[in-house]
Amino acid sequence: MKESFERFDMTKPPSRTKWYLHPVTILISLPEVIAHRMKLTKKGTDGLKPPYILLCNHNAFFDFKAATKAIWPSRANYVVAIDGFIGREKLLRDVGCICKRKFTNDMTLVRNLKKTLDHGDVAVIYPEARYSLCGTTAVLPRSLGKMCKLFGVPVVTLICHGHHVNSPFWNLHPRKVKPTEAEMTLLFTPEELKKLSADEINEKLVEAFKYDDFAWQKERGILTPYPKRAEGLHKVLYQCPACGAEFKMGSEGSEIFCSACGKRWEMTELGELRAKEGETEFSHIPDWYEWERANVKREVENGTYSSGRLKVTVDSLPNAKKFIRLGEGVMVHDMNGFRVEGTDVDGDPFLMEKSVPSLYSCHIEYDYLGKHGDCVDLNTLEDTWYIYPEGRDFSVTKMALATEELYFDHMRREGKPCPDGLA
Repeated sequence: MKESFERFDMTKPPSRTKWYLHPVTILISLPEVIAHRMKLTKKGTDGLKPPYILLCNHNAFFDFKAATKAIWPSRANYVVAIDGFIGREKLLRDVGCICKRKFTNDMTLVRNLKKTLDHGDVAVIYPEARYSLCGTTAVLPRSLGKMCKLFGVPVVTLICHGHHVNSPFWNLHPRKVKPTEAEMTLLFTPEELKKLSADEINEKLVEAFKYDDFAWQKERGILTPYPKRAEGLHKVLYQCPACGAEFKMGSEGSEIFCSACGKRWEMTELGELRAKEGETEFSHIPDWYEWERANVKREVENGTYSSGRLKVTVDSLPNAKKFIRLGEGVMVHDMNGFRVEGTDVDGDPFLMEKSVPSLYSCHIEYDYLGKHGDCVDLNTLEDTWYIYPEGRDFSVTKMALATEELYFDHMRREGKPCPDGLA
Protein backbone atom coordinates (compact mmCIF):
# COMPACT_ATOMS: atom_id res chain seq x y z
CA MET A 1 0.00 0.00 0.00
CA LYS A 2 1.28 3.45 -0.84
CA GLU A 3 0.19 4.80 2.54
CA SER A 4 2.57 4.05 5.39
CA PHE A 5 1.11 3.05 8.76
CA GLU A 6 2.56 3.38 12.21
CA ARG A 7 3.45 -0.01 13.69
CA PHE A 8 2.58 -1.08 17.21
CA ASP A 9 5.57 -0.50 19.49
CA MET A 10 6.20 -4.01 20.78
CA THR A 11 9.44 -2.93 22.48
CA LYS A 12 7.84 -0.49 24.90
CA PRO A 13 8.43 -1.91 28.39
CA PRO A 14 5.36 -3.02 30.36
CA SER A 15 4.23 -0.69 33.11
CA ARG A 16 3.03 -1.79 36.49
CA THR A 17 -0.72 -1.47 36.92
CA LYS A 18 -1.46 2.14 37.78
CA TRP A 19 -2.25 2.47 41.48
CA TYR A 20 -5.64 4.01 40.78
CA LEU A 21 -6.59 1.24 38.34
CA HIS A 22 -5.45 -1.67 40.51
CA PRO A 23 -8.61 -1.72 42.69
CA VAL A 24 -10.70 -1.23 39.56
CA THR A 25 -9.46 -4.56 38.16
CA ILE A 26 -10.87 -6.50 41.10
CA LEU A 27 -14.08 -4.45 41.20
CA ILE A 28 -14.70 -5.30 37.53
CA SER A 29 -13.87 -8.97 38.09
CA LEU A 30 -15.83 -9.67 41.27
CA PRO A 31 -19.41 -9.40 39.93
CA GLU A 32 -18.87 -12.23 37.42
CA VAL A 33 -16.83 -14.28 39.89
CA ILE A 34 -19.69 -13.98 42.39
CA ALA A 35 -22.40 -14.60 39.78
CA HIS A 36 -20.77 -17.90 38.80
CA ARG A 37 -20.00 -18.77 42.45
CA MET A 38 -16.46 -19.62 41.41
CA LYS A 39 -14.84 -22.19 43.70
CA LEU A 40 -11.11 -21.46 43.94
CA THR A 41 -8.87 -24.22 45.29
CA LYS A 42 -5.22 -23.43 46.05
CA LYS A 43 -2.57 -26.14 46.26
CA GLY A 44 0.92 -25.52 47.58
CA THR A 45 0.59 -21.74 47.37
CA ASP A 46 0.63 -20.94 51.09
CA GLY A 47 3.14 -18.15 51.59
CA LEU A 48 3.62 -17.69 47.84
CA LYS A 49 4.49 -14.13 46.91
CA PRO A 50 5.40 -12.52 43.59
CA PRO A 51 7.37 -12.60 41.44
CA TYR A 52 6.05 -15.78 39.81
CA ILE A 53 4.69 -17.03 36.51
CA LEU A 54 0.98 -17.88 36.30
CA LEU A 55 0.09 -20.19 33.40
CA CYS A 56 -3.66 -20.29 32.70
CA ASN A 57 -5.89 -22.31 30.41
CA HIS A 58 -8.01 -20.29 28.01
CA ASN A 59 -11.71 -20.73 27.23
CA ALA A 60 -13.41 -17.36 27.62
CA PHE A 61 -12.89 -13.74 28.64
CA PHE A 62 -13.97 -14.78 32.15
CA ASP A 63 -10.51 -16.40 32.44
CA PHE A 64 -8.95 -12.97 32.99
CA LYS A 65 -11.38 -12.14 35.78
CA ALA A 66 -10.81 -15.49 37.45
CA ALA A 67 -7.04 -14.90 37.34
CA THR A 68 -7.43 -11.42 38.85
CA LYS A 69 -9.39 -12.90 41.75
CA ALA A 70 -6.92 -15.77 42.19
CA ILE A 71 -3.82 -13.55 42.55
CA TRP A 72 -5.38 -10.58 44.37
CA PRO A 73 -3.98 -8.32 45.81
CA SER A 74 -0.82 -8.89 43.75
CA ARG A 75 -0.21 -6.84 40.64
CA ALA A 76 0.24 -8.54 37.30
CA ASN A 77 1.13 -8.06 33.66
CA TYR A 78 -1.11 -10.06 31.31
CA VAL A 79 -0.04 -11.19 27.85
CA VAL A 80 -2.80 -10.11 25.44
CA ALA A 81 -3.08 -10.48 21.65
CA ILE A 82 -2.92 -7.27 19.64
CA ASP A 83 -6.57 -7.43 18.55
CA GLY A 84 -7.48 -7.05 22.23
CA PHE A 85 -5.79 -3.63 22.19
CA ILE A 86 -7.90 -2.16 19.38
CA GLY A 87 -9.12 1.29 20.36
CA ARG A 88 -7.90 0.99 23.96
CA GLU A 89 -4.12 0.71 23.86
CA LYS A 90 -3.46 3.28 26.59
CA LEU A 91 -5.96 1.70 28.98
CA LEU A 92 -4.59 -1.80 28.50
CA ARG A 93 -1.02 -0.61 28.91
CA ASP A 94 -2.04 1.25 32.09
CA VAL A 95 -3.58 -1.87 33.62
CA GLY A 96 -0.41 -3.80 32.80
CA CYS A 97 -1.08 -5.70 29.58
CA ILE A 98 1.74 -6.88 27.31
CA CYS A 99 0.97 -7.06 23.59
CA LYS A 100 1.72 -10.20 21.55
CA ARG A 101 1.17 -11.18 17.92
CA LYS A 102 -0.06 -14.76 18.04
CA PHE A 103 2.17 -17.71 17.12
CA THR A 104 5.28 -15.67 16.41
CA ASN A 105 8.75 -16.20 17.89
CA ASP A 106 9.09 -12.93 19.74
CA MET A 107 12.14 -12.35 21.96
CA THR A 108 10.71 -8.93 22.87
CA LEU A 109 7.98 -10.73 24.80
CA VAL A 110 10.59 -12.64 26.80
CA ARG A 111 12.33 -9.38 27.70
CA ASN A 112 9.03 -7.77 28.73
CA LEU A 113 8.09 -10.75 30.89
CA LYS A 114 11.50 -10.55 32.55
CA LYS A 115 10.80 -6.89 33.37
CA THR A 116 7.47 -7.87 34.91
CA LEU A 117 9.22 -10.32 37.20
CA ASP A 118 11.95 -7.79 37.98
CA HIS A 119 9.18 -5.43 39.13
CA GLY A 120 8.17 -8.11 41.65
CA ASP A 121 4.84 -8.81 39.93
CA VAL A 122 3.00 -11.81 38.45
CA ALA A 123 3.51 -12.66 34.77
CA VAL A 124 0.15 -14.05 33.58
CA ILE A 125 0.44 -16.13 30.40
CA TYR A 126 -2.15 -18.07 28.40
CA PRO A 127 0.17 -20.54 26.63
CA GLU A 128 -2.60 -22.09 24.50
CA ALA A 129 -2.68 -18.66 22.79
CA ARG A 130 -6.34 -18.91 21.79
CA TYR A 131 -9.71 -19.93 23.16
CA SER A 132 -10.20 -23.70 23.19
CA LEU A 133 -12.48 -24.75 20.33
CA CYS A 134 -14.34 -27.43 22.26
CA GLY A 135 -13.35 -27.07 25.91
CA THR A 136 -10.25 -29.29 25.83
CA THR A 137 -6.54 -28.51 25.91
CA ALA A 138 -5.04 -26.78 22.91
CA VAL A 139 -1.42 -27.33 21.84
CA LEU A 140 1.28 -25.89 24.11
CA PRO A 141 4.56 -24.53 22.72
CA ARG A 142 7.76 -26.53 23.39
CA SER A 143 9.48 -23.28 24.34
CA LEU A 144 7.46 -23.14 27.56
CA GLY A 145 9.80 -25.36 29.58
CA LYS A 146 12.87 -23.45 28.43
CA MET A 147 11.22 -20.14 29.38
CA CYS A 148 10.38 -21.39 32.87
CA LYS A 149 13.99 -22.45 33.43
CA LEU A 150 15.26 -19.13 32.08
CA PHE A 151 13.25 -17.03 34.54
CA GLY A 152 13.88 -19.26 37.56
CA VAL A 153 10.88 -18.07 39.57
CA PRO A 154 7.99 -20.16 40.91
CA VAL A 155 5.65 -21.51 38.21
CA VAL A 156 1.95 -21.67 39.10
CA THR A 157 -0.94 -22.99 37.02
CA LEU A 158 -4.55 -21.81 37.07
CA ILE A 159 -6.87 -24.32 35.42
CA CYS A 160 -10.48 -23.17 35.19
CA HIS A 161 -13.49 -25.41 34.61
CA GLY A 162 -16.90 -24.37 33.31
CA HIS A 163 -15.86 -21.33 31.31
CA HIS A 164 -16.26 -23.08 27.94
CA VAL A 165 -19.65 -24.64 28.67
CA ASN A 166 -20.79 -21.28 30.01
CA SER A 167 -19.73 -19.28 26.93
CA PRO A 168 -18.27 -21.51 24.18
CA PHE A 169 -16.04 -19.96 21.53
CA TRP A 170 -18.53 -20.99 18.82
CA ASN A 171 -21.48 -19.27 20.53
CA LEU A 172 -20.54 -16.73 23.18
CA HIS A 173 -24.03 -16.31 24.65
CA PRO A 174 -23.63 -16.99 28.41
CA ARG A 175 -25.37 -20.03 29.90
CA LYS A 176 -25.18 -18.84 33.56
CA VAL A 177 -23.17 -21.91 34.60
CA LYS A 178 -22.56 -22.13 38.34
CA PRO A 179 -20.59 -23.00 40.24
CA THR A 180 -17.48 -22.81 38.12
CA GLU A 181 -14.20 -24.08 39.49
CA ALA A 182 -10.56 -23.04 39.38
CA GLU A 183 -7.45 -24.79 40.68
CA MET A 184 -4.37 -22.70 41.46
CA THR A 185 -1.36 -24.97 41.89
CA LEU A 186 2.31 -24.35 42.60
CA LEU A 187 3.85 -26.60 39.96
CA PHE A 188 7.56 -25.76 40.27
CA THR A 189 9.73 -24.02 42.83
CA PRO A 190 12.93 -22.30 41.63
CA GLU A 191 14.94 -25.17 43.12
CA GLU A 192 12.93 -27.77 41.18
CA LEU A 193 13.37 -25.83 37.94
CA LYS A 194 17.16 -25.98 38.34
CA LYS A 195 17.10 -29.77 38.66
CA LEU A 196 14.72 -30.50 35.77
CA SER A 197 15.36 -30.34 32.04
CA ALA A 198 13.14 -28.24 29.77
CA ASP A 199 11.58 -31.46 28.41
CA GLU A 200 10.81 -32.72 31.92
CA ILE A 201 9.18 -29.39 32.75
CA ASN A 202 7.11 -29.58 29.57
CA GLU A 203 5.92 -33.09 30.38
CA LYS A 204 4.60 -31.94 33.75
CA LEU A 205 3.00 -28.86 32.19
CA VAL A 206 1.17 -31.00 29.63
CA GLU A 207 -0.19 -33.16 32.45
CA ALA A 208 -1.26 -30.10 34.44
CA PHE A 209 -3.09 -28.64 31.44
CA LYS A 210 -5.30 -31.67 30.78
CA TYR A 211 -8.94 -30.62 31.08
CA ASP A 212 -12.29 -31.36 29.44
CA ASP A 213 -15.11 -28.92 30.13
CA PHE A 214 -17.90 -31.12 28.75
CA ALA A 215 -16.73 -34.09 30.87
CA TRP A 216 -16.57 -31.74 33.86
CA GLN A 217 -20.14 -30.59 33.15
CA LYS A 218 -21.44 -34.15 32.95
CA GLU A 219 -19.63 -35.27 36.12
CA ARG A 220 -21.22 -32.43 38.08
CA GLY A 221 -24.65 -32.70 36.49
CA ILE A 222 -24.72 -29.03 35.49
CA LEU A 223 -27.55 -28.21 33.06
CA THR A 224 -27.51 -25.50 30.37
CA PRO A 225 -31.15 -24.98 29.38
CA TYR A 226 -30.36 -22.17 26.92
CA PRO A 227 -32.67 -23.06 23.96
CA LYS A 228 -30.09 -22.11 21.29
CA ARG A 229 -27.28 -24.02 22.97
CA ALA A 230 -26.20 -25.89 19.78
CA GLU A 231 -26.16 -22.90 17.44
CA GLY A 232 -22.65 -22.43 16.08
CA LEU A 233 -21.46 -25.92 17.05
CA HIS A 234 -21.25 -26.87 13.38
CA LYS A 235 -18.31 -24.48 13.09
CA VAL A 236 -16.31 -26.94 15.21
CA LEU A 237 -18.03 -30.15 14.07
CA TYR A 238 -17.71 -29.49 10.32
CA GLN A 239 -17.67 -33.11 9.11
CA CYS A 240 -20.63 -35.50 9.27
CA PRO A 241 -19.76 -38.82 10.95
CA ALA A 242 -22.76 -40.49 9.31
CA CYS A 243 -21.96 -39.81 5.63
CA GLY A 244 -18.47 -38.29 5.85
CA ALA A 245 -19.41 -35.07 4.03
CA GLU A 246 -17.39 -31.99 4.91
CA PHE A 247 -18.60 -28.39 5.20
CA LYS A 248 -22.28 -29.45 5.02
CA MET A 249 -23.07 -29.22 8.72
CA GLY A 250 -25.49 -26.67 10.15
CA SER A 251 -27.09 -25.91 13.50
CA GLU A 252 -30.29 -24.42 14.84
CA GLY A 253 -31.69 -24.19 18.34
CA SER A 254 -30.55 -27.26 20.27
CA GLU A 255 -29.77 -29.33 17.15
CA ILE A 256 -26.87 -29.86 14.77
CA PHE A 257 -27.49 -31.47 11.38
CA CYS A 258 -25.96 -32.52 8.07
CA SER A 259 -27.53 -30.99 4.95
CA ALA A 260 -25.96 -33.71 2.78
CA CYS A 261 -27.56 -36.79 4.37
CA GLY A 262 -30.15 -35.16 6.62
CA LYS A 263 -29.03 -36.70 9.89
CA ARG A 264 -29.67 -34.63 13.03
CA TRP A 265 -28.36 -34.68 16.59
CA GLU A 266 -29.73 -32.95 19.68
CA MET A 267 -27.42 -31.27 22.17
CA THR A 268 -28.89 -32.04 25.57
CA GLU A 269 -28.92 -29.67 28.54
CA LEU A 270 -26.07 -31.80 29.93
CA GLY A 271 -23.87 -30.97 26.94
CA GLU A 272 -24.14 -34.38 25.27
CA LEU A 273 -25.19 -35.25 21.72
CA ARG A 274 -27.98 -37.69 20.82
CA ALA A 275 -28.93 -38.74 17.30
CA LYS A 276 -32.57 -38.01 16.53
CA GLU A 277 -32.68 -41.28 14.61
CA GLY A 278 -30.24 -44.18 14.39
CA GLU A 279 -26.79 -44.47 15.92
CA THR A 280 -25.23 -41.74 18.03
CA GLU A 281 -21.72 -41.81 16.64
CA PHE A 282 -20.30 -39.40 19.22
CA SER A 283 -22.18 -38.38 22.34
CA HIS A 284 -19.13 -36.49 23.66
CA ILE A 285 -18.40 -33.37 21.60
CA PRO A 286 -14.58 -33.54 21.97
CA ASP A 287 -14.64 -37.12 20.63
CA TRP A 288 -16.23 -35.89 17.39
CA TYR A 289 -13.60 -33.14 17.18
CA GLU A 290 -10.75 -35.64 17.67
CA TRP A 291 -12.26 -37.89 14.98
CA GLU A 292 -12.03 -34.93 12.60
CA ARG A 293 -8.40 -34.44 13.65
CA ALA A 294 -7.64 -38.10 12.90
CA ASN A 295 -9.12 -37.68 9.42
CA VAL A 296 -7.00 -34.58 8.80
CA LYS A 297 -3.92 -36.40 10.07
CA ARG A 298 -4.58 -39.16 7.54
CA GLU A 299 -4.74 -36.62 4.71
CA VAL A 300 -1.46 -35.10 5.87
CA GLU A 301 0.27 -38.49 6.09
CA ASN A 302 -1.00 -39.35 2.60
CA GLY A 303 0.28 -36.01 1.29
CA THR A 304 -3.18 -35.05 0.02
CA TYR A 305 -4.22 -32.26 2.37
CA SER A 306 -5.23 -29.01 0.64
CA SER A 307 -7.79 -26.30 1.19
CA GLY A 308 -7.84 -25.59 -2.53
CA ARG A 309 -7.65 -22.04 -3.86
CA LEU A 310 -9.93 -19.88 -1.77
CA LYS A 311 -10.88 -16.33 -2.67
CA VAL A 312 -10.25 -14.14 0.35
CA THR A 313 -10.52 -10.62 1.69
CA VAL A 314 -7.62 -9.53 3.90
CA ASP A 315 -7.66 -6.97 6.70
CA SER A 316 -4.40 -5.75 8.23
CA LEU A 317 -3.76 -4.67 11.84
CA PRO A 318 -0.39 -2.89 11.87
CA ASN A 319 -1.22 -1.07 15.11
CA ALA A 320 -3.94 -0.99 17.75
CA LYS A 321 -6.07 1.72 16.14
CA LYS A 322 -8.23 -0.27 13.73
CA PHE A 323 -8.21 -2.86 10.97
CA ILE A 324 -7.28 -1.60 7.51
CA ARG A 325 -8.64 -3.22 4.39
CA LEU A 326 -5.56 -4.58 2.63
CA GLY A 327 -7.33 -6.02 -0.40
CA GLU A 328 -8.56 -9.18 -2.07
CA GLY A 329 -6.67 -12.24 -3.13
CA VAL A 330 -6.27 -16.00 -2.88
CA MET A 331 -5.30 -18.25 0.00
CA VAL A 332 -4.01 -21.81 -0.27
CA HIS A 333 -3.33 -24.01 2.72
CA ASP A 334 -1.66 -27.27 1.75
CA MET A 335 1.31 -29.53 2.44
CA ASN A 336 3.61 -26.50 2.12
CA GLY A 337 1.75 -24.36 4.67
CA PHE A 338 -0.12 -21.08 4.10
CA ARG A 339 0.25 -18.83 1.06
CA VAL A 340 -1.85 -15.65 0.82
CA GLU A 341 -1.39 -13.35 -2.15
CA GLY A 342 -3.38 -10.67 -3.88
CA THR A 343 -3.62 -7.03 -4.81
CA ASP A 344 -4.12 -4.25 -2.30
CA VAL A 345 -6.49 -1.31 -2.64
CA ASP A 346 -3.78 0.70 -4.45
CA GLY A 347 -3.18 -2.05 -7.01
CA ASP A 348 0.10 -3.23 -5.46
CA PRO A 349 0.77 -6.94 -4.83
CA PHE A 350 0.86 -8.42 -1.32
CA LEU A 351 2.10 -11.80 -0.15
CA MET A 352 2.40 -13.73 3.12
CA GLU A 353 3.80 -17.24 3.32
CA LYS A 354 3.90 -19.39 6.42
CA SER A 355 5.86 -22.60 5.97
CA VAL A 356 4.91 -25.75 7.87
CA PRO A 357 7.85 -25.64 10.34
CA SER A 358 7.24 -21.94 11.06
CA LEU A 359 3.73 -22.42 12.47
CA TYR A 360 2.79 -25.07 15.04
CA SER A 361 -0.79 -23.79 15.35
CA CYS A 362 -2.92 -20.88 14.19
CA HIS A 363 -5.63 -18.61 15.50
CA ILE A 364 -9.07 -18.69 13.92
CA GLU A 365 -12.30 -16.79 14.51
CA TYR A 366 -15.93 -17.75 13.94
CA ASP A 367 -18.13 -14.98 12.53
CA TYR A 368 -15.71 -12.36 13.83
CA LEU A 369 -17.47 -9.61 15.79
CA GLY A 370 -20.77 -11.05 14.58
CA LYS A 371 -20.48 -9.54 11.11
CA HIS A 372 -17.20 -10.30 9.37
CA GLY A 373 -17.42 -14.08 8.93
CA ASP A 374 -15.00 -16.89 9.75
CA CYS A 375 -11.31 -16.11 9.38
CA VAL A 376 -7.75 -17.27 9.81
CA ASP A 377 -5.37 -14.97 11.67
CA LEU A 378 -1.75 -15.01 10.44
CA ASN A 379 1.01 -12.88 11.92
CA THR A 380 4.47 -11.53 11.36
CA LEU A 381 6.37 -9.59 14.00
CA GLU A 382 5.12 -6.35 12.42
CA ASP A 383 1.64 -7.12 11.14
CA THR A 384 -1.48 -9.20 11.73
CA TRP A 385 -3.70 -10.32 8.85
CA TYR A 386 -7.30 -11.40 9.33
CA ILE A 387 -8.08 -13.48 6.23
CA TYR A 388 -11.72 -14.10 5.33
CA PRO A 389 -12.42 -16.88 2.78
CA GLU A 390 -15.49 -16.62 0.55
CA GLY A 391 -18.08 -19.34 -0.08
CA ARG A 392 -18.94 -22.39 1.99
CA ASP A 393 -16.50 -25.08 0.84
CA PHE A 394 -14.00 -24.57 3.63
CA SER A 395 -13.64 -24.79 7.39
CA VAL A 396 -11.26 -22.66 9.42
CA THR A 397 -11.44 -25.40 12.07
CA LYS A 398 -10.02 -27.89 9.58
CA MET A 399 -7.25 -25.40 8.71
CA ALA A 400 -6.39 -25.06 12.40
CA LEU A 401 -6.27 -28.85 12.82
CA ALA A 402 -4.24 -29.22 9.64
CA THR A 403 -1.73 -26.59 10.77
CA GLU A 404 -1.01 -28.65 13.87
CA GLU A 405 -0.95 -32.01 12.10
CA LEU A 406 1.32 -30.67 9.35
CA TYR A 407 3.73 -29.44 12.02
CA PHE A 408 3.63 -32.75 13.91
CA ASP A 409 4.25 -34.66 10.68
CA HIS A 410 7.20 -32.41 9.84
CA MET A 411 8.70 -32.95 13.29
CA ARG A 412 8.32 -36.72 13.01
CA ARG A 413 10.03 -36.69 9.61
CA GLU A 414 12.84 -34.65 11.13
CA GLY A 415 13.22 -37.22 13.90
CA LYS A 416 12.00 -34.78 16.55
CA PRO A 417 9.08 -36.37 18.38
CA CYS A 418 6.29 -34.16 19.68
CA PRO A 419 4.88 -35.40 23.01
CA ASP A 420 1.11 -35.28 23.28
CA GLY A 421 -0.05 -31.72 23.87
CA LEU A 422 3.25 -30.11 22.81
CA ALA A 423 4.50 -28.62 19.56
